[in-house]
Amino acid sequence: MTDDRAAGLDLVCRLGDVSRETAAPLAQHAELLVKWQRSINLVSRSTLPDLWRRHMADSAQLVPPIRREGLACPTILDLGSGAGFPGLVLAQLGVGRVHLVEADQRKASFLRQVLLATGAEATLHTDRLEALAPFPVDIVTARAFAPLLRLIEWAADFINENTVFWLLKGREVGQELTDLAEYWTVEADRVASATHDDGVLLRLSQVRRRDGA
Repeated sequence: MTDDRAAGLDLVCRLGDVSRETAAPLAQHAELLVKWQRSINLVSRSTLPDLWRRHMADSAQLVPPIRREGLACPTILDLGSGAGFPGLVLAQLGVGRVHLVEADQRKASFLRQVLLATGAEATLHTDRLEALAPFPVDIVTARAFAPLLRLIEWAADFINENTVFWLLKGREVGQELTDLAEYWTVEADRVASATHDDGVLLRLSQVRRRDGA
């Protein structure tokens, strides 16, 4: 095992509070990502040298707070799964029943290949979210997918009064929350990211559409 991979797995284990055995499938995920990146743009090329911190560990840091929600096996809806962040990482780390939504067929093919290679259990939806028959979800996750207002509008048919959002956001989160407040009421909690200086783990709960919005 290379030093970079070993250090990356150690970081995932520390931030995700998981064992090395549990995190091991992420190595295959990373190898496939590098291979597929040559033909399709899965992540920014500039982040590949720091893939483990920027992508794997960034996603894994959602594991402890999701587990603290106290749900034995939550149904998780991951929007715009792309290269598998954070949803496929959560599935590989055994967090719950993960539904990956990715309408780009090339990216969906990549996700399908990683699922086969790692044996991770997740449901892959290759249609746009609005084309899916709604089903109740406990947690919604997303990373670099869409502004909050658009994201919540798209997820609206899947959520209920108990659904919680755990989102990986950046420096724009304050303005996004301001824009959201015109149409939705939420309880918002922010936790500083352990992998990005300007990153935020954003928890939204009690998500309600404003009357007349």
